[in-house]
Amino acid sequence: MTITAETMNGAADRGRYRRPTAAERAATGTRTTPGDRVSVAVYAEDLILRTGVVHQIRPRPEIELVDEAEADRAQVSLVVVDMVDERTIQLLQRLQRNTVTRTGLVVGFFESGALQTMIECGVAAVLRRAEADQNSLVHLVTAMANGEGVLPGDLLGKLLDHVSSLQRTVLDPRGLSLSTLTTREAEMIRLVSEGYGTAEIAQKTSYSERTVKNVLHEVVTRLELRNRAHAVGYTMRHGLI
Repeated sequence: MTITAETMNGAADRGRYRRPTAAERAATGTRTTPGDRVSVAVYAEDLILRTGVVHQIRPRPEIELVDEAEADRAQVSLVVVDMVDERTIQLLQRLQRNTVTRTGLVVGFFESGALQTMIECGVAAVLRRAEADQNSLVHLVTAMANGEGVLPGDLLGKLLDHVSSLQRTVLDPRGLSLSTLTTREAEMIRLVSEGYGTAEIAQKTSYSERTVKNVLHEVVTRLELRNRAHAVGYTMRHGLI
């Protein structure tokens, strides 16, 4: 599905996203073809932006452009805008409700404050329009289809700073972490992985043996695991300790 902004002549509807007409879809060459390729739906503020992106990715054999009737089954939704404003946020929130597709953002100007909004709206990848040549667009799309994320280096740095700040100022004071384990739970599972028994863990953590048993039982139960050994294997495989 392609979304375009209303033309300047439509004062009453200016700024809304609308579905393209059949003539507009034909003009930009959107088509659906068979094959094991990444299906992509392009959403844009206007026909000019959409035409530019479609012109870049349409010839590539890795890409299957889908029309509006099949947009909900696309693997990737590509949103092309000048900046992240309220209309863009509403679109991203709507796309987020479709669990089949992952959303990428091609944006002209990205304000630093938009990073949090992007995260909340489930955007998996960001590319600045100035860098949006054919190869970078195809890389963005295929990376998302493979479950990866793509960010410009400066935004990645800001994201890491944001996560670090969240951990330091919000989670640490509450004994929580970004994983599914609390700090205490992670420490006790780590000690189990190092071969320590209940009494030794209690001594090292300054908790009672009863508390240690309860904490470990809670982890096993909450994660639907079989026993402590299973908990160690699970948490190590998922990078939780």
